[in-house]
Amino acid sequence: MRQFEPSAFTRRQFLWQGLTLASATAAVPAFLQSSALGLPMPVAGASAIPGVPEDHVLVVIQLSGGNDGLNTVVPFGEDAYYRARPGIAIRQEQALALQRQQGVGLHPALGGLKDLYDEGMLTIVQGVGYPNPNRSHFVSMDIWHTADTNATGEGWLGRYFDSQCCGYGKGESGTSDSTNPASQPGIAIGRTAPLAMEGRKTKPVAFETPDLFRWTGQDVHESLLAPYREVTMRTEAAGVAPENNASFLMRTALDAQINSDLIRKAVAQRPLVEYPRTQLGQQLAMIASMIRAGLKTRVYYASHGGFDTHAGQGGAQGSHARLLETYAQALRAFYRDLAAQENHGRVLTMTFSEFGRRVGQNASGGTDHGTAAPVFLAGPMVRAGLANEHPSMKNLDNGDLRYSTDFRTVYAAVLEHWLKADSKAILKGTYRPMRVIRNA
Repeated sequence: MRQFEPSAFTRRQFLWQGLTLASATAAVPAFLQSSALGLPMPVAGASAIPGVPEDHVLVVIQLSGGNDGLNTVVPFGEDAYYRARPGIAIRQEQALALQRQQGVGLHPALGGLKDLYDEGMLTIVQGVGYPNPNRSHFVSMDIWHTADTNATGEGWLGRYFDSQCCGYGKGESGTSDSTNPASQPGIAIGRTAPLAMEGRKTKPVAFETPDLFRWTGQDVHESLLAPYREVTMRTEAAGVAPENNASFLMRTALDAQINSDLIRKAVAQRPLVEYPRTQLGQQLAMIASMIRAGLKTRVYYASHGGFDTHAGQGGAQGSHARLLETYAQALRAFYRDLAAQENHGRVLTMTFSEFGRRVGQNASGGTDHGTAAPVFLAGPMVRAGLANEHPSMKNLDNGDLRYSTDFRTVYAAVLEHWLKADSKAILKGTYRPMRVIRNA
């Protein structure tokens, strides 16, 4: 068997470059062939990178489909809003007023979000977008995920993980260190990992249920459990030198088994508060459980779909109202849980959608693809309130809101002021961070 050179690959790289574990032993579980080695270890000790706040966590919530920002953050002080939306506008008396002098409020279904706002734990960035907006769901989402208006390259969070584990400017020989908290990849709850978290050197973990990170051979026959445990819990392959491929596989299997057990044990904890019985509610409940368990993961990703409301959108009631209520209730429960854990000060949550909707309603009682939309940042560390003015309802761009804030200035704030990372290298450009984080 060819000798393995430890300096040539990291454990993760070894798997990513095409190793077929099934040929090594029948007892190695299939999940080792995907992202299991990205699973995080519990927090222990200080960060290996000076100045990086190991205890800071970012949770990203994606509202997929293009959330209607105008009915989310409602400009009830603008007559033009009501003229453009005679059938779906939120009446002034229905809106949850934020600042009456600015004539802005939240959709009435966002009571949970209003609670966070009143508690000083929510900042709203309005009119967020990018130059020459694209109205394709896929292209625009890729733009947000890559932080590149050409919609190419790695994900912005993937580049963040690459920069922390390997460092930019160190060439392709840079390697990650699985013992380094800053090098642990992110976790996405869902069938597939979002492009935003795909790096050049690091890959995220993605799962819908932690049971996917369980060896299923025992379901075939219980007699298979003991030999599987015996093989995967070895630290080295019997009779094989530590630097050999077989020994490396044993260490890899052990890492994956221990880490998958950690994920499942973390998620198995009963939440400290009751969550809504919705998909997003359960996603955030799992994330809160992993944070409570002390996993090293710095970034978690959740998603909430259905926002492509071309028809029957409704105003204070209807499909859009139900989507917003689901989001607000889940986020409110999440921060109640974090507070009960005494972890809420560690967790910043950012919510975005790939674009907003057209200013005017369409003939089907809905809205079509538009441009600028609000971004929400939640947590005790934010500069609470409205971060900027609502985009003009009078100075439109062919029926669309003109964006006033480049989304990469929000990303820059998250990177520089919360994750303490170099936003210029990660975003591949200079964007002045918005002042949305306190003490920044």
